[in-house]
Amino acid sequence: MKRILLWMALSLGLLACGGGNAKTQESNDADNTKDRIEVLYFHGKKRCATCMAIEQRTRETLEEQFADELKSGSLVFRVIDISQPENEALADKYEVTWSSLFVCRWKGGRETPENLTEFAFGSARKAPEAFKAGLAARIRELQK
Repeated sequence: MKRILLWMALSLGLLACGGGNAKTQESNDADNTKDRIEVLYFHGKKRCATCMAIEQRTRETLEEQFADELKSGSLVFRVIDISQPENEALADKYEVTWSSLFVCRWKGGRETPENLTEFAFGSARKAPEAFKAGLAARIRELQK
């Protein structure tokens, strides 16, 4: 019963704040030739408490556990306001319509994005330590 209620709450949260999917992308852009991991947090103009927690917990995780990677550029964190016209193409690329969290691995100019939005909405606010541990574990797996 608890699982059903959790699933329903998560589904409602995703409907309220959106979600998105993405496909593997290839790029000819010179900026995308460097192998790295990008963490992309998309948000709209209006943000709920969970949306703000996702950004905060993501930032904390990266700064606490991946400071060296952030400094070297092998890990990049980007916060993208999709309500801004200059971010429309990026939102379209990842097919996001509201708050979403992606972890993207760039290797050999080829991007493999992973949508962590459902995980983020399910844990960033109610289970912040589980969120941090899960995000860090996923990044470490992609670093291999």
